[in-house]
Amino acid sequence: MNQSSIEKELIAILDFGSQYTQLIARRIRENGVFSRVFPCHVSFEEIKKLSPKGIVLSGGPSSVYEKGAPQCDERIFKWGVPVLGICYGMQLMAQLLGAKVTPSGRREYGKAELLLDDPDILLEGLSRQGVVWMSHGDQVSEAINGFKVLAHTSNTSMAALGDQKRKLYGLQFHPEVVHTEEGAQIIQNFLFKICECSKSWDMKSFVQNEIAQLKKRLARERVICGLSGGVDSSVTAMLLHQAIGDQLVCIFVNNGLLRLGEAEKVIQTFQNHFHIDLVYADASEKFLKNLEGVTDPELKRKKIGETFIRVFEEEVRKLGKVKFLAQGTLYPDVIESVSAFGGPSATIKTHHNVGGLPKDLAFELVEPLRDLFKDEVRLLGKELGMSDEILMRQPFPGPGLAIRVIGEVTKERLEILRKADVIVMDEIRKAEFYRKVWQSFAVLLPVKTVGVMGDGRTYENVIALRVVSSLDGMTADWVRLPYDLLAQISNRIINEVKGINRVVYDISSKPPSTIEWE
Repeated sequence: MNQSSIEKELIAILDFGSQYTQLIARRIRENGVFSRVFPCHVSFEEIKKLSPKGIVLSGGPSSVYEKGAPQCDERIFKWGVPVLGICYGMQLMAQLLGAKVTPSGRREYGKAELLLDDPDILLEGLSRQGVVWMSHGDQVSEAINGFKVLAHTSNTSMAALGDQKRKLYGLQFHPEVVHTEEGAQIIQNFLFKICECSKSWDMKSFVQNEIAQLKKRLARERVICGLSGGVDSSVTAMLLHQAIGDQLVCIFVNNGLLRLGEAEKVIQTFQNHFHIDLVYADASEKFLKNLEGVTDPELKRKKIGETFIRVFEEEVRKLGKVKFLAQGTLYPDVIESVSAFGGPSATIKTHHNVGGLPKDLAFELVEPLRDLFKDEVRLLGKELGMSDEILMRQPFPGPGLAIRVIGEVTKERLEILRKADVIVMDEIRKAEFYRKVWQSFAVLLPVKTVGVMGDGRTYENVIALRVVSSLDGMTADWVRLPYDLLAQISNRIINEVKGINRVVYDISSKPPSTIEWE
């Protein structure tokens, strides 16, 4: 999002490599305040131009006293704009202001009991004792001039610090994660009592600003949009359609990695219902050929991304000159695909619509959802008049079933997975769990196990069932489905899908696991 479309109020988040950085941004936006993430080394001049109401320093995996540890411009502490340092951010602020940071006598990970000493404005309204989420091996070991200790734990004497005069605050724990019971109150105190923000960020203003920006940038140029039928690409297409009308041409590529009946559904919805100019390209054989013998997840994603673009280019050549390619890239896609904006965040996995794009891409990218989280995209879709049937669809990965077929992707293995997937979705819907969970799907494992069917021995495939709850896909927990429902899903898959004789349930959360298996 460029500066002209940012709301009047901005909280700037400097990223020091924490996997929770985007969660901080999300928590701030939940309160009606726009937030944006910048690399920690962003220049003071660039931040100053944006006139933020406040600055948050994220956590990170480094130790501030290590050589080459991520830094920020220390002028932000003398500027007068409120600063909140979280974990590494607090330690860095302490060090740059002259205090010592040393290894803790005992590392502190997980839940801890926070005891208030002097709540100040930041911790105002909190219980005298509460649960917070710690994740650190270092600590501020001496007081910072002008700061007072706001709270402590049994292991950390300075778990929260504050200098009300300079509006500088630090937390050794993470208020952005749900495990910190009163974290939302802390964030609200920072936003509204310290930064004095008002609630100016909403989808109505985003739509107005984004449509104006798209009209200005795209002028009379034609735009190609990659349409998959998922929430992200669908909302992207509708937003562009409202902004530029007939200048938009959507291309739907059938990569052979879709769920049962998916292609027909996309054509019906967008061509027949929304009357959007839609080109259908069936390239399923080409994708499968390019995936022959490929088992590495990253290579799968890259090959799918490259094939996708080549098919696109082929279709675009038939349309004549086209300058822009639109994609439904979201904020979580960006943070999980590349080290955050050139910052120190670790790469988790590549998304085909971000990291998998070839260097010789012939189009200029348009990514109107790049600053949004999934729930914000759904709100945007509502604002655009889209139905719940489209907007409340569970997320489906860009690489499709290829990353749910663990190991080599073949036509036969895809068919097995499709049949199992239909059963999972059918039973989840019947049990009224579809809208209660973030994602529910089957994964075909690259192992076979011994079973007994009738009087005979079988040696067949295993399906893993994955059902998770989440708000934005950045963190997730496995869903405690009723045993009867699990039994029904397992029974149907084993009885109805030839080639499967065992079903297992994935009970891992994100982190440490990812939602998808690849």
